[in-house]
Amino acid sequence: MYQYHTLNNGIRIIFKQRASAVIYSGVHINVGSRDEEGANEGIAHFIEHSIFKGTENRRSYHIRNRIDGVGGELDAFTTKEDTCIYASALTEHLERCLELFADMLFHATFPSNEIEKEKDVVIEEINLYKDDHSESICVDFENSFFGDHPLAHDILGTKKNVKHFTSEILKDYLNRKYTPDRMVISVVGNVEFKKLVRLCQKYFEDYPSRTADIQRTTPPTYTPFNTSINKRGHQTLMVIGCPAPNTFDDNKTAFTLLNNILGGSAMNSRLNVAIREKHGFCYNIYSSYYTFTDAGISFTYAGVDNGAAERSTELILNEMKRLRDTRLTSQQLKAAQMQFIGNLAIDYDSGQAVMEGIGKAHLNFDHVDTLEENIRDILSVTAEDIQSVAQEYLVEDKLSFMYYK
Repeated sequence: MYQYHTLNNGIRIIFKQRASAVIYSGVHINVGSRDEEGANEGIAHFIEHSIFKGTENRRSYHIRNRIDGVGGELDAFTTKEDTCIYASALTEHLERCLELFADMLFHATFPSNEIEKEKDVVIEEINLYKDDHSESICVDFENSFFGDHPLAHDILGTKKNVKHFTSEILKDYLNRKYTPDRMVISVVGNVEFKKLVRLCQKYFEDYPSRTADIQRTTPPTYTPFNTSINKRGHQTLMVIGCPAPNTFDDNKTAFTLLNNILGGSAMNSRLNVAIREKHGFCYNIYSSYYTFTDAGISFTYAGVDNGAAERSTELILNEMKRLRDTRLTSQQLKAAQMQFIGNLAIDYDSGQAVMEGIGKAHLNFDHVDTLEENIRDILSVTAEDIQSVAQEYLVEDKLSFMYYK
């Protein structure tokens, strides 16, 4: 059961009671890398770093020590559609966390000396991911998949863009985009909801709501591609992907089950059995499914011996064909549902995961399903549903291919 409240300025609150000495809290902002343009690509991620560097009330050291000093953890992340600042701490320090979030979001000063140092940090982060080919091939695949659309942009941005960011640019972007009506405060822990609301009113309600300067555009029509890039590595890295249901699509749950069957994290996924266990062609193989408000993308990743790339591609396509052509038996369907429900239950056992999940869901839906409702939806998926989405999406004329050779 979740409890909801909306502050007068539009900031939404969602809370889940949980018996724990630790409380998990975060502010989710409906702004991400897809909301950037031109020379500002990468700015949402850079702001996520830079709000830790100083406010009107605190220097960088004081921000870090405010939560760390009482044994808690403070961090943040940026995705293509949202940004989150979050903390975990003893329940008695909830007010400390909320006050700090408000200070960072509404009083950030972006000190020039700190910003210049942070540019080097982010550039090294970019270098790190460029050197990790297993990461960079997925970024390159998404770039090709979404074309000129902002969803194609790397969340980290480019070195050129990072170098041109200034305190003034960051302040202007924050003021225009990070508005209260695009924020959700999510909290999971053992506290009275009335107390939580009072604390949020104390630290967040004074900031006036504004209309954010954000106009998202729908991605263009997808065109399949087949790209090979010479990296001269010991392995051939491959990504095979296709469009998938978006966040609001009725087929999302069925496709999530399909993706888990094909190449989820479990060792019994079809791809792991067919390519790693039967043939020993790879160490790492998986399929991923990412949803956005108006698009979805699914892809299979594998790193295989150079001599096994062609055969591995055939085996991956064969597994997709099996899901299109052969409907799951009732026993296979039940096993897939139980496995996914078990994974979901494990996630729900983590206060941090629940805090992040309900914040993201509340941003998109203004409501969050309970674990029981999610289980009900999973159990309502039929074998016909799974075969139908396989036949709609996992078809060869919709697939794109990228290889690092």
